[in-house]
Amino acid sequence: MSARLALLVTAALLCGGCEIKSDIGRRCTLVRKATADELAAHPELGKTRPIKYTELKPGQDFISFGMTECEDLICVRDTSYAEPPEEDGLARGYCSKSCVTDSLQNDCAVNASDAEASVKDRMVCRALLLDQQAMDDMRVNDPVAYRNTFGENNSPYFCAGAVESASN
Repeated sequence: MSARLALLVTAALLCGGCEIKSDIGRRCTLVRKATADELAAHPELGKTRPIKYTELKPGQDFISFGMTECEDLICVRDTSYAEPPEEDGLARGYCSKSCVTDSLQNDCAVNASDAEASVKDRMVCRALLLDQQAMDDMRVNDPVAYRNTFGENNSPYFCAGAVESASN
């Protein structure tokens, strides 16, 4: 019995220092929900379509749900992300996930070896698009639009690049 306990304690101590790898910060392609016409014309392409770089407005955060390149299906392009479009013209961002702002640990640590260099040192947990009150109001006042936009997500907090202050 004591040999098992010693083995269990040793295993716990060894794994206590293990870092859980995630894909936060890894490059991804932004997607949007396909229109009814797009679904009818090409159902084999699925329910999402890639977003073109020209469809983005500069200086705005953009969050994309349903991106299969990311383990949490969330791709973000923040206001400071300055990667130019590639030859295919599609908009890129980086993998993200929902997070908790008052967490004792850094939910947004970037540890993927192929993470975007431009986001590694500035990833934080912050509200994107709406604050909590605005999300709650939308969920109550227009549940269909809310579900179409955010799915089952109930929090505005995601791992994203820190917003640069105007004084920089």
